[in-house]
Amino acid sequence: MDEALLRTLTPAVIGVLVRRGADFASAEDAVQDALVEALRVWPEDQPRDPRGWLVTVAWRKFLDAARAETSRRHREVRVESEPAPGAGEAVDDTLQLYFRCAHPSLTPASAVALTLRAVGGLTTRQIARAYLVPEATMAQRISRAKRTVSGVRFDRPGDVATVLRVLYLVFNEGYSGDVDLAGEAIRLTRQLAARTHHEEVAGLLALMLLHHARRPARTGPDGRLVPLAEQDRALWDTRLIAEGVDVLQAALARDRLGEFQAQAAVAALHADARSAEETDWVQIVEWYDELVRLTDNPVARLNRAVAVGEADGARAGLAALAELDPALPRYSAVAAYLHERDGDPVTAARLYGEAARSATSLPERDHLTRQAARLNASLRG
Repeated sequence: MDEALLRTLTPAVIGVLVRRGADFASAEDAVQDALVEALRVWPEDQPRDPRGWLVTVAWRKFLDAARAETSRRHREVRVESEPAPGAGEAVDDTLQLYFRCAHPSLTPASAVALTLRAVGGLTTRQIARAYLVPEATMAQRISRAKRTVSGVRFDRPGDVATVLRVLYLVFNEGYSGDVDLAGEAIRLTRQLAARTHHEEVAGLLALMLLHHARRPARTGPDGRLVPLAEQDRALWDTRLIAEGVDVLQAALARDRLGEFQAQAAVAALHADARSAEETDWVQIVEWYDELVRLTDNPVARLNRAVAVGEADGARAGLAALAELDPALPRYSAVAAYLHERDGDPVTAARLYGEAARSATSLPERDHLTRQAARLNASLRG
């Protein structure tokens, strides 16, 4: 049973139902029902045309739901005969669906959350983690967004900025987890870059390419997380790095700086350093200053504290960190790193332990646990 195939087909099938007249919320519900049916049936009898099978079953589910709603309201609805089974349209309309989900009737935050859940394939928990809010809060936000667009015809696409935010979050989730998800985000961003000369589209594409170029070095043969400073830079994809730098330089030349360009500039400085010791941390701090000015994002401020610690010493980094909320994800991990560099292994070991307990992924938790164990062992020795 190929669950990755189901995730890949989902956006296209939703798109087919929307074009056939279903509103988005109903289309999503019907496709989810079809996926459940696929999980039940396919292990024993996978169809030769998975996409056509999903389209047919999802359309039937949609029609069944429409008839049930009609009966409940005591109204009679005339429904055209079901479409014949088939592969449906071969056009990849995923990017178009992203734009349609970014509907003008939704706030940008709600549009992003809805698109990530319905088209991007992320769970409510993953989306909540990206937005730094409780899962229950995000679930309510997505439910409100569904109610808002229920019955709306998706003929007014949303703006580029909202779609970029969705692609960015999909890539981030894929970069730390599912490789295919990150690759899909890059593919769609390439499509968008080919259709527009928007400098932030180019900035996001450059950022994705530069980060993805380092992916082969992020984990060791045993699956352990490898920090940036310890990565084997010979494993970095120089072709992707060169492309990312070219795309970034072209975007910066337009002199309309945005947050994705600033983040890509930081990634480019890391990629340019032949070793961790040669990293230009002073310039990185300057780019984080620009990023904070543009967004005032707490995660950007957290990363800036690390950069300040590298450029000006651990004490300066800790001073920058003290201005932030300790409840911020990865705060304890950054504090542990800076305290260790400042010569305080006792505090660092305790903070590494705290960070491990709140880590959101198994590789990150294991890495932080090993860091705490390493310091505790040295203290006992």
